[in-house]
Amino acid sequence: MNGEDYIRSIFKKQTSYFSAGHTHNINIRIKNLKLLRSAILDHEDEITEALFKDLGKSKFEAYATETGYILNEIRYHIKQLRYWIKPKRSTTPISNFPASSYTVSEPLGTVLIISPWNYPFQLMIAPLIGAISAGNTAVLKPSEISVATSNILKKIINTTFDTDFIHVIEGDANVAKELIALDFNHIFFTGSAKVGKIVMQEAAKRLIPVTLELGGKSPCIVDNGVNIKLAAKRIVWGKLINAGQTCIAPDYLIVHSEIKEKLIDDIKNIIINFFGEDASESPDYPRIINKANVERLTSLIQKTNIVYGGNHNRDSLYFEPTIIDDVSLDMPIMKQEIFGPLFPILTFESLDTVIDIIHSMPKPLALYLFSNSKKNKRKIVSQISAGGVTINDTLMHFASNKLPFGGVGNSGLGNYHGKFSFDTFSHQKPVVYKGNWLDIPIRYAPFGNKLKILKLFMR
Repeated sequence: MNGEDYIRSIFKKQTSYFSAGHTHNINIRIKNLKLLRSAILDHEDEITEALFKDLGKSKFEAYATETGYILNEIRYHIKQLRYWIKPKRSTTPISNFPASSYTVSEPLGTVLIISPWNYPFQLMIAPLIGAISAGNTAVLKPSEISVATSNILKKIINTTFDTDFIHVIEGDANVAKELIALDFNHIFFTGSAKVGKIVMQEAAKRLIPVTLELGGKSPCIVDNGVNIKLAAKRIVWGKLINAGQTCIAPDYLIVHSEIKEKLIDDIKNIIINFFGEDASESPDYPRIINKANVERLTSLIQKTNIVYGGNHNRDSLYFEPTIIDDVSLDMPIMKQEIFGPLFPILTFESLDTVIDIIHSMPKPLALYLFSNSKKNKRKIVSQISAGGVTINDTLMHFASNKLPFGGVGNSGLGNYHGKFSFDTFSHQKPVVYKGNWLDIPIRYAPFGNKLKILKLFMR
């Protein structure tokens, strides 16, 4: 059986399995969530090792941002699922009397989940949790770039679950192309906007709904009057997790001119406090995914004013945390998402200038503001559209499974996490139960002078 036939056979098996109703029962859903949790715990060391091989992640970072995050998400779904799945009663208009109205969450069917390389475990399993909770079958396509994690994902999923229910299919862009040509009931894609457009274009041919978790240039605004050292610590933490290879990392800093020099000094000192004088020797500092991305980052710092860092090693995939001052909007570093440990710094005097700068770019996936001014906080939140916002910290809106996570405009479409994952992989079906003990004749022809009566109910 060739690759295309194999993919089609898996898809056919899963659609048949779903049609037979095997995934619908809530007890089965919870059982499968617990099975997934047990499988992850059984292979936790292998997952950690794979993340180190792919990205140089420490055990702490691997657990905090990948394995532990996922275990917490599964636990939350198991705890809440019986409540989420209950039909939600709605009020019924008097024009529909006698009746009762409900919204029922039903599974979509067979879904496709395509994940990226930067958080290769978390960004595959997090949407899968929602797909299982909602009662779907799922085909999973991990990134071929993060080879070790792709292999462990395949091992965990394909030995834990029936092929008819959940299955990992590895491969390159050609495999992804074959997958998105099938009639899935939903496609969940995490990756670049460039590839996201291709996925959406293919899905549109068959009216397949999509969730696109993309990225972009997420600004970090630092106002004057803040605790500069604390702001610097939280910025460095958010930027250098995964060596900056995070879709919601603070991409560039827009700093009030009065505090810029002090902030730069504090960022330098905190980088050293975190990772030592030479970050390449730190067991806690991750690596760039591959040589091509080291070269891409190298090109971004050419002909810039580097005030700290800049060292890199293509062979060891190391790129030093690098602060770049005097950045302008026409520089290459401001024309693409950085996805690396670079801190480009722009300055401002007026918050209106900041708003103009951000409005000149596509809507960002994340927006960060460090400020003590209530007025400035309100102004930024109300006037700048972004996928999510954290005030006086970085990344933390992502960490809550009580909040939706997703982009807006060029940074994405749809959201997930917690209940929002369940909703993403469900259809909200309205159901009306009509009583038979009374049948009001106004809606039936002939209508005669019934319009006057109708207006009494509908105005």
